[in-house]
Amino acid sequence: MPQTTTHSHELASPRTQDGIDDVVIIGGGLAGIFCALMLAPRPVTVLTAAPLGGGGSSYWAQGGMAAAVADGDHPDKHLADTIAAGAGTVDAKIAGLMTREAAARIADLLAFGVPFDRDGAGKLAVGREAAHSERRIVHVRGDAAGKEIMATLVERAKATPSIRILEGFVAESLTRDGRSIRGVVARPNEGRALTTVEFPAHAVVLASGGIGHLYRVTTNPPQANGHGLAMAARIGAIVADPEFVQFHPTAIDIGRDPAPLATEALRGEGAILVDRNGRRFMADYHKDLELAPRDVVARAIHAERVAGRGAFLDAREAVGDAFPKKFPTVWETCTSAGLDPRVAPIPVAPAQHYHMGGVLSDANGRTSVDGLWACGEVASTGVHGANRLASNSLLEAVVFAARIARDIQGLLPSPKVARWAIDRGEAEAELPGGGTSDIVETVRDLMAAHVGVIRSGEGLSTALTQIDALAKGRHDVGTLNTLTAARLVTAAALARTESRGGHWRSDFPETDPAQARRTYLTLDEAKAITAGAVAREAETA
Repeated sequence: MPQTTTHSHELASPRTQDGIDDVVIIGGGLAGIFCALMLAPRPVTVLTAAPLGGGGSSYWAQGGMAAAVADGDHPDKHLADTIAAGAGTVDAKIAGLMTREAAARIADLLAFGVPFDRDGAGKLAVGREAAHSERRIVHVRGDAAGKEIMATLVERAKATPSIRILEGFVAESLTRDGRSIRGVVARPNEGRALTTVEFPAHAVVLASGGIGHLYRVTTNPPQANGHGLAMAARIGAIVADPEFVQFHPTAIDIGRDPAPLATEALRGEGAILVDRNGRRFMADYHKDLELAPRDVVARAIHAERVAGRGAFLDAREAVGDAFPKKFPTVWETCTSAGLDPRVAPIPVAPAQHYHMGGVLSDANGRTSVDGLWACGEVASTGVHGANRLASNSLLEAVVFAARIARDIQGLLPSPKVARWAIDRGEAEAELPGGGTSDIVETVRDLMAAHVGVIRSGEGLSTALTQIDALAKGRHDVGTLNTLTAARLVTAAALARTESRGGHWRSDFPETDPAQARRTYLTLDEAKAITAGAVAREAETA
């Protein structure tokens, strides 16, 4: 039996009398843990490759959670800002559902014990971030929202008898019988062990995070590798909007992987962007200066860096001596690299930060595969459109995790719990001729060079051709998941011949009103787009 880490409820485990796990949740970030808590006391198994809570992108979130909870604000104002940031492709009905349910989910988090910051009157303290018309971002300890929220929920989950937590399992494949999900195949995260474990399940909730580590520079942890997206696509699930990738403008440029983040809240407090000569440059790019939408700011910083002028976030006047208290995470990062943001600007660069695309899911988190739900960054509900509004990601995670829990409770009969045992199989051995790590590094370079802040048809075709070549003859599942996720993003980017939100084509720099629609894509369709790119590359070789 492989070594696993569980909490202390082994006998009250979530396997039902028919020998099948009731609900299996893939991912131990905010979406997965919140869904498990909302399902309680229904039996749930949570599979997570990293220690619970610490391996997901939620843990690293600094900005906070957007919700119209302040006097004078309203969910409809929040909706309007979300639609404006989404560049014409937001599903307004779904986004309105999210903004209306925001206050209730904040109340749930407070009930779980999350210590959101409060003002002198005891009300929730709210801050403002880019493209929000009101101050509506709730924080925890300034810039430690993700870390503090996750710490609270993890403690609560470990104390919940119905939640079985299995750390150290890497989900590799989903299985299905006909139209319905059958279960999850996972591998113990122990070096190069070949043993796999199959978890048959009545329902699977995919909460595995985003695609950050498909890129050379990202603010996301290694577990955000696109494998959840790929697993769903490989069993036929429809993917939506994979070309829309958000690059955070202000990753701290100190050569770390993942790149540490200088939270957008700094610009909300008045920090400005300057070049190496101290010139404030955002006036050249947008009327809203540093509070312009993220894609605009990211391209501006990219342009300044390419031009050799550099880019720096100057918070000396806006924050100054209050830096250690108001932004402790950024402060600790800077000082660990020998920087003092009280007296010198912070060097910044764009970094892959969030994926607006993902597995297509509806208002209740259902995907196109029966029995498979998705929430968090791996899902694409349509609330973000082509460009996510700041601090809507944590909100989306809890809103749709809760809706999935309600949907499962109403759809599936309550189970009778029995003992659980591991079923073991053998993983596919990796083929010789190029190690997995080498291929992953090649993909990260390809995505950064050709599918990044600025894209072109020529570069996207080159990337697809190389991705296709790397995929030929490979059977090791982890590598195929990486290549599949990269293929989906790149193929959709090649097919969208315009610039919109987080997708910017240098050969199609204008927004085309005729393409103000979402993308829906299957893996077979992505392979067909790839075949066309490969043929064109061959003709011009």
